[in-house]
Amino acid sequence: MSLIHSERIATVASQLAKSANDVLFITPGADLRYLTGYDALPLERLTCLAVRSDGRAWMIVPTLEKPSALAHGVPDIGIELLDWQETENPYQLLMSQVGAIERPLVNNLMWVEKAFGIQGSSGVTVELAGKLLSNIREIKSAQEITFLHEAGAAIDEVHSNMDKWLRPGRTEREVGRDIAEAILAAGHVTVDFVIVASGPNGASPHHELSDRVIQAGEPVVVDIGGTMPSGYCSDCTRMYVCGQAPSEYVEHYAVLLAAQEAARQHARPGVTCESVDSTARDILTSAGLGDQFIHRTGHGIGMETHEEPYIVSGNQTLLVPGHAFSIEPGFYFANKYGARIEDIVICTDTGISSANNTSRELVVL
Repeated sequence: MSLIHSERIATVASQLAKSANDVLFITPGADLRYLTGYDALPLERLTCLAVRSDGRAWMIVPTLEKPSALAHGVPDIGIELLDWQETENPYQLLMSQVGAIERPLVNNLMWVEKAFGIQGSSGVTVELAGKLLSNIREIKSAQEITFLHEAGAAIDEVHSNMDKWLRPGRTEREVGRDIAEAILAAGHVTVDFVIVASGPNGASPHHELSDRVIQAGEPVVVDIGGTMPSGYCSDCTRMYVCGQAPSEYVEHYAVLLAAQEAARQHARPGVTCESVDSTARDILTSAGLGDQFIHRTGHGIGMETHEEPYIVSGNQTLLVPGHAFSIEPGFYFANKYGARIEDIVICTDTGISSANNTSRELVVL
């Protein structure tokens, strides 16, 4: 993988050279994993990658973390590895190697104390990297697309076995615990989230597991995801009911299914992100469900569950092959019920390929 990461570092340097900025600083998180393959711990001690526009790169780590950085092959990527002892100032040490800078960038999710440390040691104000990094990360390579399909197949396996755990009389928490174990058994290395939202709890899109007992005849939102050994994420929502759902709900669900399918059919190279959102939203609105669709239609996915591009009104980014994102319209009636259908899809040369392929119909258990 060192060649891939070397190429990614070179791409960052190239993009910096085209901008008015001269260096990019990146601390632990998805950006650092993407560029180096090193899943560094986000500690109070400074670990930071610095890439200059001329292609030179350094990474500073605490001395006690140096063995880990070496084990991940950081020097093999062409990065000069620095380490610092507890009594040293890591910011000054890093700046002594990087040299004078004029307009530094920092990754958007850098801790404020780290950004302030860089700013204080360099003597210049830092700016957010913003689109420079996301523009690189959001177009997936063939290998990344394979990883996303593997993640999708793994989470599909969990959904395919929902009848083993989801039934009346059990609590959301009990079902959620079984699902979490299944996510790991299906090949994920971490469980990122488990939403089991029964009945009125389904009206909260990000409902947390509770001790509410699932009742017969009420819809249950199951939104689950994890991270695979590749570092790439899964995320899929399906709807279940134990018994007969209310007739009104079934009617609403038919509209939602049509809206999600229309958005899937619309998504292709050359259309805007916001047009995918409006395709789904217009159908729900025309059926009187517009006010109940309270979130965007989708988000990008890769090494993070939520990343660019966002499928939302106002985002005029054109889809291109390699864009990976969710299509997940929903409706939510407070104190009553909710629904969401979510697939991860990847833009191809002619349309989309779907990482999730279980039935999108309301599943009766």
